[in-house]
Amino acid sequence: MNTNSDVLRYTAFTTDPAGGNPAGVVLDARALDDDEMLAIAARLGYSETAFLTPAPGGTPASDSTPVPGGAQRSYTVRYFSPKAEVPFCGHATVATGVALGEIHGPGDYLFATQAGEVPVTVTQGADGTPRVTLTSVEPHITDVAPDDLAEALAALGWPAADLDPAFPPRIAYAGARHLVLAAATRARLADLSYDFARLEALMHRLDLTTVQLVWRASEFVFHARDPFPVGGVVEDPATGAAAAAFGAYARALGLVPSEAVLTLHQGEDMGRPGELTVTLREGDPRVRVSGAAVRISG
Repeated sequence: MNTNSDVLRYTAFTTDPAGGNPAGVVLDARALDDDEMLAIAARLGYSETAFLTPAPGGTPASDSTPVPGGAQRSYTVRYFSPKAEVPFCGHATVATGVALGEIHGPGDYLFATQAGEVPVTVTQGADGTPRVTLTSVEPHITDVAPDDLAEALAALGWPAADLDPAFPPRIAYAGARHLVLAAATRARLADLSYDFARLEALMHRLDLTTVQLVWRASEFVFHARDPFPVGGVVEDPATGAAAAAFGAYARALGLVPSEAVLTLHQGEDMGRPGELTVTLREGDPRVRVSGAAVRISG
């Protein structure tokens, strides 16, 4: 197996190396096949690792030589968990944006993912901290069958009475599918101990990437947790794709205004706190998710 592709390590939706969600980033994956990418992701053990190849006519992301016309700002990106490829991953996208910003500088990038084209903007704050905003593919929301909801609650060990009745369960998509369930109390969200194999089986059947568990702290502030057994991970510390799906869900159901900025806190119950900003714009069905990322040691 090719072992020469460098794996960069970042943690996203935080500026603290001990917080957020770690991701691997391989800036030049041209020499890797699918099995090799999966093996790297499994060996790394993070929720996801992003693998980049240049768009047609472009250059590898790791090439620091300026390219006339900015061709190096368009890439094909694939995402692998330790167990399988996923169509889209938000935190690895943010990590990749920071990695590219370190080489090519702030600006606009375009990622071709299995879910579709994802525009990415890298900015730099006054304190020098890089921040990345991704724009999701067009989202959609679907109902969840009563039997599937009952099975999800049984796998989680959540009585139906522990759900917030103001937040109807739905499957939300903004690049990947997530079952959205809202807890009635912060204590319910904090108490997470689920049947890994049972939830994994249901998620495979429904083609879910995570289960997005949320609790509303105030009008525009939420806490979230994301079981991720289909990726071989008990819980994802900060989930950008699920945050995008949740923003679409909350707007579609009229739970927030059609133009709003939401803050999602995730990872606190795991000891890896992170913060995700979700921006909804009037007249644009897409959802924007923003956050910081910082390099971590291997």
